Amino acid sequence: MSKERARRRAEREAERARAVRLNEQRQARAARRRALLARLIPRPVRIARQGGLLARRRRGQNAVLGLVFVLVQVVAWLYWGSPFLSLTVFVFSLLLAPVVMTLAFDRRT
Repeated sequence: MSKERARRRAEREAERARAVRLNEQRQARAARRRALLARLIPRPVRIARQGGLLARRRRGQNAVLGLVFVLVQVVAWLYWGSPFLSLTVFVFSLLLAPVVMTLAFDRRT
């Protein structure tokens, strides 16, 4: 009886050792794959976002200007409907946006 238990225990330990070895091989293969991908794929540089009151205010101002820009484009398209005039309004808006930003939000340096 004890020889039978010893044999079964040895089989269980051998099975456990094989499972551990397979798991280690899988993990090593995954680590090599991750390392290869890390070398091949460039990671974008993460730029830290400013978090103060001035940065929050500036983000809000940029959002307002962007919203006004989009609204002007929509109104121009709906009012005139001509692609040429809409493109003209788009170019004019692009040229005028910095001026509006400076005058409306007092961004003189």
